[in-house]
Amino acid sequence: MIADDWRAARSSAPPGHLDAAGCNVPSDRVLDAVVEHLRLEREVGGYQAMPDFRAPKSALAALVGADAGDVALLESGTAAMAALLGGWRLPPGSRIGVPRAEYGSTLMLLHRLAQLRGWKLLELPADDDSRLDLDGLTSLLSDGLDLVTLPHISSHHGIVQPAAAAGRLCRAAGVPLVLDVCQSFGHVDVGGIGATAYVGTSRKWLAGPRGVGFLIVPGLAEYGEDMDAAAPALGGHVWVHGDPSPLAGAARYETSEGPIAGRVGFGVAVLEHHALGPAAIHARLAELGVAARRLLDGAGGWRAVEPLDEPSAIVTLRPPPGVEPATAVENARSRAAKASLLIGAVPVGRAPADLPTPVLRISPSPGARQEDLYALARVLDL
Repeated sequence: MIADDWRAARSSAPPGHLDAAGCNVPSDRVLDAVVEHLRLEREVGGYQAMPDFRAPKSALAALVGADAGDVALLESGTAAMAALLGGWRLPPGSRIGVPRAEYGSTLMLLHRLAQLRGWKLLELPADDDSRLDLDGLTSLLSDGLDLVTLPHISSHHGIVQPAAAAGRLCRAAGVPLVLDVCQSFGHVDVGGIGATAYVGTSRKWLAGPRGVGFLIVPGLAEYGEDMDAAAPALGGHVWVHGDPSPLAGAARYETSEGPIAGRVGFGVAVLEHHALGPAAIHARLAELGVAARRLLDGAGGWRAVEPLDEPSAIVTLRPPPGVEPATAVENARSRAAKASLLIGAVPVGRAPADLPTPVLRISPSPGARQEDLYALARVLDL
C-alpha cells in the first residue's frame, strides 16, 4: 500500500503532520543523500564533488513529457518564475492573461514587470470556485493575448484547474502558457498539458529538501533568445562578439552556485516518486482530500472552500460566521498544535485578488493517518 510504503521510508516525522502543501517530510534516503553530499564536498572540495544531475532531471522532465535538457534547477519556485518572466522579451503593450487565483509573489512580479515594460495584465474569467472559465479564455485568446499564466493548483485552495484544456486552447492560439506546478507536481497528474514552461518546487508534494526549485521549458527552442534568464551568468551563457549569449536548453536559467546538496536530495526524492508510482500517489492523495473535506466541513462551523469531491489533497476551511477570521484561524491552528497536529494557515496576501479572509489549510501527505483527521475534527469542534 502507498501509505505504508511512504511511512516506511521515513523513520521520523512530526506527529500529526498535515501540511504537505507547506513543507513535506523528506524520506531517510533524501536526508542521507543531502548529508553524504555535504561530507563529500568537505572531503574533496565543492567543485570536485559536483554531481551528475542528468538522471533526476530526466525523471522530473518525464512527468510532463520533456527531456533532461529542458530542466533548470534554481532555489525556489519564486526564483524560477522570476528568472523565466524577468528575462522574457515581450514588447511594450503585450497582453498577459492572469487568473485572480494567481499566487501573491507571481502577482507582485507581474505587476512590477507590467509597470517597467508597459505590459497590460488582463484577468482571466473564472467561475465562483475560481476555476478557469474555458469559454472565457477562448474569447480572450481570440481578442489577442501574448502570454497566459496559471497555477495548476493554488496555494490558498485545492481547486484543480483545467490545465490540459487550457494548454490545448493556448497552443491552438499560438499563445505561450506558463504553468505554476508548485502545488501539483507529485500531487496530481501533470502529463499531457503541453505548457510552454512549468515552474515548481522541491519541498511540497515531491517531498524534497527546502531551497530547491525548478523550471521545465520544453518549448524553449521555438522562442530562441526571446526567452532568456533575467540575469545572464557564467554557466548558462557564453560571450559571443562581446555580448552574453544563452546556452541551448534550460541551462541558461540554472544557477551554478546554489544548495547543491539540496539538489542532490531533490533528485533522490524525484526518483522515489517514480518508484512509488505517480498514479497511485495521485489516487491516494485525492482519496485523502475528499475524506478530509467530508469529515471537516461543518466541524465547529468551519466550511470547506472547495467542492467536497475536488480531487486534490489541499483542503481549505473558512472560519465560522460571527468571528474575526484572522483570530479564528490562528486560534484553531494553535489548538491543533497543542493536540500535536501540524496544519497551515493562508493569509490574504497569498492570493490578494481571490482570498477575502484567511483560511485554514489541511494538506495530508500520502502517509497521513485517518485518526489525525478525526483528531482535527474534534479540535475544530471545540
